[in-house]
Amino acid sequence: MNILVCDDDKEIVEAITIYLTQEGYTVYKAYDGLEALEVIKNNDIQLIIIDVMMPKLDGIHAIMELRKTNTIPVIVLSAKSEDIDKILGLNIGADDYVTKPFNPLELIARVKSELRRYTKLGSMAAPVNNGIIENGSLLLDDNQKAVFIDDVDVHLTPTEYKIVKLLMENMGIVFSSSQIYEKIWDEDAFATDNIVSVHIRRIREKIEIDPKNPRHLKVMWGVGYKMDRQ
Repeated sequence: MNILVCDDDKEIVEAITIYLTQEGYTVYKAYDGLEALEVIKNNDIQLIIIDVMMPKLDGIHAIMELRKTNTIPVIVLSAKSEDIDKILGLNIGADDYVTKPFNPLELIARVKSELRRYTKLGSMAAPVNNGIIENGSLLLDDNQKAVFIDDVDVHLTPTEYKIVKLLMENMGIVFSSSQIYEKIWDEDAFATDNIVSVHIRRIREKIEIDPKNPRHLKVMWGVGYKMDRQ
């Protein structure tokens, strides 16, 4: 699998490259957002690790541009003190984040988790005939790994799709943030409420006519989230 690593600090890029190549991945390198978009355009990339603060085009704007046409998993690198960068990154389409200085084992674990989800969702594998789930104007087609509202394709990231699929397969059941995180990210939940809530907010903005008064994806304050049956 091909992974793009983008950071203006070349030492960090080289360090991550060593860790990833030891795991058998092919690594492409970029040192600003413009270079990253060019690499993605010309190569078959399965995952992106990208820094926030970079010259020419920063990581946030690079992700925004990428998300116009592509659902490749994105892991954001962020300085430990810059929580706002993490939340902003998740809001505009990143799937996960790792703080600097990072633990190599944690980074590799998150890479494997994202790639495992990506392949399970069919972005790199043949479709699986798991059928269609309908709920009012909302339709999930697991053969295409797609979600539609009133027959209009909703552009979801792999993580967003899996959350919607989990909730649609269990309509009416309330899942806590920790339960969603453990099922979707396939790892133990620890202080993950912000990650889940940001993804839920993004999903509602995409599938609800009025995200502030949702018909489908409901928040049960202090409890969790559920998909209401229409």
